[in-house]
Amino acid sequence: MDTKSRGDLVINGFGASNGGQFRVVTLNGRGTVNNDLECIEFECNGSGVVKGNMISEIAKVNGHAKFRGNVECQKLTIDGSASIDKNLSVEKLKISGRASVGGRVRCEEIKIQGTLTVNEDCEAEIFKAESQFTIGGLLNADTIDIKMFGECKAKEIGGQTIMVKQKGSLVGNLLKSFFKPQLETELIEGDKIELENTIAKIVRGNQVRIGPNCQIGLVEYTEDFSMDKKAVVTESRQV
Repeated sequence: MDTKSRGDLVINGFGASNGGQFRVVTLNGRGTVNNDLECIEFECNGSGVVKGNMISEIAKVNGHAKFRGNVECQKLTIDGSASIDKNLSVEKLKISGRASVGGRVRCEEIKIQGTLTVNEDCEAEIFKAESQFTIGGLLNADTIDIKMFGECKAKEIGGQTIMVKQKGSLVGNLLKSFFKPQLETELIEGDKIELENTIAKIVRGNQVRIGPNCQIGLVEYTEDFSMDKKAVVTESRQV
């Protein structure tokens, strides 16, 4: 890919572009890209709209960005708010602000310290969340580490190691009454599972630990099972 001949796109104030290939794209004001966009670096500090698909090596959203198509990046950092109408494919995703995806998410590594909403499936090798999230389909990752700050939801969860705990912090404790730390899902399936503050119909794994404030319909395990006295499990069986 010849990137040396590419120019930069900078929009300060109100402005629009027809899209195309650029080296660096910076939206500082209210900028609109009316077609597909391909660049090395993308940064939105103001209010930006990309009406087509976007491919970028490094992308950062400090302001408010809307993407009407698919987004594909090597690294995406969202400190402001980002709305992606279709699918998101990225190697490393970090969210400190707010992000919503209308389709599916595929990543190598996801770190969430803000809020993530995904309408369809979310797939990753590593999924770490210290926040709130809603996933309309399957959350699937090799390693899932969730420290809840508020309500978290996923239709189903699958992985090798699944850890779900309440986030322990002074701020988190002060705001318990406002943001209930709780995970809701229909099915959790993995090798090693440790849960707190979780409501699930079925939990299935090799080693299963049900911690406090859990409400589980059925636990199926192959090796070990333990349950906290503050948890409710309707039925458990070794398979």
